Amino acid sequence: MKVRREDRPGENAPGPVEEGSAGPGRPTIKAVAAAAGVSTATVSQAVNGTGRISEATRRRVLAAAAELGWSPSASATALRRARTRTIALVVRRPTDVLGVDPHFSELITGLEGELAPRGYGLLLHLVPGLAEESALYERLVAEGRIDGAVLTEARSDDPRPGLLQRLGLPAVLLGSPERGGPVPGVGLGQQGAGVREAVAHLLALGHRRIAYVAGPAELVHTGARRAAFEQALAEAGLRPAAVRHTDFTEEAAVAVTEELLALPDRPTALVFPNDSMAVCGMGAAQRAGLRVPADVSVVGYDNLPLGRWLHPRLSSVDQQVQRVGAAAALTLLARCGEDVPTALLEGRPRLVVRESTGPAPAAP
Repeated sequence: MKVRREDRPGENAPGPVEEGSAGPGRPTIKAVAAAAGVSTATVSQAVNGTGRISEATRRRVLAAAAELGWSPSASATALRRARTRTIALVVRRPTDVLGVDPHFSELITGLEGELAPRGYGLLLHLVPGLAEESALYERLVAEGRIDGAVLTEARSDDPRPGLLQRLGLPAVLLGSPERGGPVPGVGLGQQGAGVREAVAHLLALGHRRIAYVAGPAELVHTGARRAAFEQALAEAGLRPAAVRHTDFTEEAAVAVTEELLALPDRPTALVFPNDSMAVCGMGAAQRAGLRVPADVSVVGYDNLPLGRWLHPRLSSVDQQVQRVGAAAALTLLARCGEDVPTALLEGRPRLVVRESTGPAPAAP
């Protein structure tokens, strides 16, 4: 598994490649970009005839280059046009969260299962926010370091697909197969189906006070799953016992579980946005003296292996993370011009029932 990780743009990474002569006082690509009011990636596209930039922008860049007396070196141009056989996976997470969330291990396993046999490597970057992620793509393209990118977690008004289209970089977006746009989405359809199954399962067990822990509100899958949760309850004539949006950290999972279990009408069931948070929630409930599932039932999402190692074992929605990763890799390789089989990804998220869910406790 050839995975290289970079925690922040610029940390533990070589400096930007300066195309053209780099002697003292000689113009650089950065100087041209500054003079033309564009990024270094746009300068590269203008001089190499790649990407999608306007004719006005191309002329402005070339004029700035001519005025400064800059031209790309032959070696740099040849290097840029060569295949790197490297794919970027950029994750907007703190390093400590990534280290404890096995979702990404499963995803990387699926990606590498298709990339590695074809001689491609995966370059993993961790970034704190959108600005850093966008700047990273521009830098990687300007330096000619990657052939494509895997985008994680579609967001409302997501600017990244448009950015990568402008940069001329092949890409796929995980988790949104129904979403149109310049970057194809790869994932199981009907994102809310598994949550609806979880609600139906809990209702059949007699639960009427069901709380939902949702991820960050700006994520597309957060909205789809919350809507499915609330609609499933509404069809049964019920409302959520509570809905809480939070991040994906261990601290947030513990804090929100403690808050929900302290409500006057304590929920008898908790549904979490991923398995890692569900495990933290189970631990918080047990430390509070509650039994799972006798006092409170818990449902996770992802159906990761750790859910089968617990006691009680975790009921969880299976979204086939490894298969999604493999399909994303094949789709991206095809966009990079490789001759690969068509990525087939059928089915929808489904609930896997285990011992963490049981009959609702009798009213006191």
